[in-house]
Amino acid sequence: MKFLHLGDLHIGKRLNNISLLEDQQYILDQILDIAREERPDAVLIAGDVYDRTLPPAEAVTLLDRFLTALAGEKIPVFLISGNHDSAERLAFGGRLLAEEGVYLSPVYDGVLTPHLLKDEYGTVAVWLLPFIRPAHVRAVFPEEEISSYTQAMQVALSQAAPAAERQVLVAHQFVTGAAPGGSEEFAVGSVENVEASVFDAFDYVALGHIHSAQGVRGAGTIRYCGAPLAYSVSEAGQEKSITIAELGPKGEVAVRAIPLTPLRRLRKIRGSYEELTRRSTWQGTAVEDYLQVTLTDEQDIPDAVAKLRSIYPNILELRYDNARTRAFGEITAEEEPERRTPMELFAALYEQQNGAPMSPEQSGLLERLIREIWEEEEV
Repeated sequence: MKFLHLGDLHIGKRLNNISLLEDQQYILDQILDIAREERPDAVLIAGDVYDRTLPPAEAVTLLDRFLTALAGEKIPVFLISGNHDSAERLAFGGRLLAEEGVYLSPVYDGVLTPHLLKDEYGTVAVWLLPFIRPAHVRAVFPEEEISSYTQAMQVALSQAAPAAERQVLVAHQFVTGAAPGGSEEFAVGSVENVEASVFDAFDYVALGHIHSAQGVRGAGTIRYCGAPLAYSVSEAGQEKSITIAELGPKGEVAVRAIPLTPLRRLRKIRGSYEELTRRSTWQGTAVEDYLQVTLTDEQDIPDAVAKLRSIYPNILELRYDNARTRAFGEITAEEEPERRTPMELFAALYEQQNGAPMSPEQSGLLERLIREIWEEEEV
């Protein structure tokens, strides 16, 4: 049985106030072409369908267009909500959509219902689990001891009694061992981590949340498909893809990635103002790509962004790398805050202000406090 696995669409996303809807339509059309060619038995969409809980109307229209096209191809779709989505809004109309082969995860209520698909090797059960926090699961199972994301996932999945010989799960969590891909949102340290062992009962786990495609542990059957587009400067240069997972007889799973080509890439360019504005530098290049520009001039260039945008219209960020900025110890591209956890950022600030790192006791206290704050916000 063949599955096309994608996620982290973030429809409606803006980069430095630049709308990405045109880029997203382009990449979704490309995914539709792949679906028509591959003819999967189902498409799995692993959360963060929208970028905001209240998406703009244009984003809703784009998702509707995409799902309608898949339904028109008679390809079933299984879709869950992620931490960026409103589970309630995304689940609206779920019963009607199911009649067209589009199956949405309901708001988490502790009940998991399998969707059964058949092929020449028997039945496959597809389970949909939207993004959950410990507070969500405690609200449904108050008698259970749940103090971590791993415990929450264990309790949630205990309701997924084996319904077929082969089991597939669609989820949106941060699994221990995965490498952050760029613009994802994480809590302090490893607070949100779910241990991979909780998924041992599943033949394939289609994950969302991490923006770079990767397998977690072993044969890679616990897999993040990654985002289809680069959604922050920290993802510049990443090759994006969708994942094809093919289940044969029990125990046989083949996974491959199909690369995607964006309408505009997200790149970093570097040089002096004179070098970057020289015709021989930019002529014949993809000047409409989204760019982080680093100028190496020792003196600031007046109105540099406006001048550079006459050549490179989609500049996201302008920074300087010169003797002055290095002397002040400004954050370099390799040390962008969005690539570091809040715990790392606070630890760096503490050490900078106090001249010494936090003690283990201080680190533990801070992690507990922020974990409590995060969970209280979700209650």
